[in-house]
Amino acid sequence: MELLKLIGVLIVVVGFALKIDTIATVVIAGITTGFVAGMNPIEILEILGKAFITNRTATLFVLTLPVIGLLERYGLKDKAVDFIRKFQTATTGRILILYQSIRALAAAFSLRLGGHPQFIRPLIYPMAEAAAASRYGKLEDKVEDQIKGASSASENYGNFFAQNVFMGASGTLLIVSTLVEQGYTDVNPQNIALWSIPIAVISVIVGSVFHLLLDKRLNAHFDYKKGGRK
Repeated sequence: MELLKLIGVLIVVVGFALKIDTIATVVIAGITTGFVAGMNPIEILEILGKAFITNRTATLFVLTLPVIGLLERYGLKDKAVDFIRKFQTATTGRILILYQSIRALAAAFSLRLGGHPQFIRPLIYPMAEAAAASRYGKLEDKVEDQIKGASSASENYGNFFAQNVFMGASGTLLIVSTLVEQGYTDVNPQNIALWSIPIAVISVIVGSVFHLLLDKRLNAHFDYKKGGRK
């Protein structure tokens, strides 16, 4: 019977695998788990409501989306493209290396720059795409998809691997509390932050190599299309 209470985890896994709406999947998993645990509908709603109130600050980023939409409507992408085309030496890989480095440094000091909706979609991706278009001309859908993926990866690498460098980061504190519960009483946030520094540095190096290889692949692809060597 105790294992049956884990059905919520199964629902989340299946829902995500089938690409069902995320919020609906999580809510259904919570309600199902509550019923299996013997709770009545009122108790389930109270817990869901309390969880929403407690974590409501996590949804504040939604307020920025209309602002980003307005900026895009009035030419933010166009201005970003015009700006990057002024630099002849700019390449897709170099732009993404610069952004990832800035993102990692900001994460290390717990400065929230935003993320995919606030930076990647309206600014970084258009600039990375413009750098490629200014060098190679019209881009194919496949190439655009590669640049989109690399742009998103620069955000993920920069944020995820560097955030624990900050001692007060939620991830750092979670690691400490988990290890302390397991009996490792000599662990503290300073230790975790210190050992996270080489991870952050390695992530920037690996990401830089990844983006430079993207430049090489783009060069090879368009050289091949023009009849040059593959």
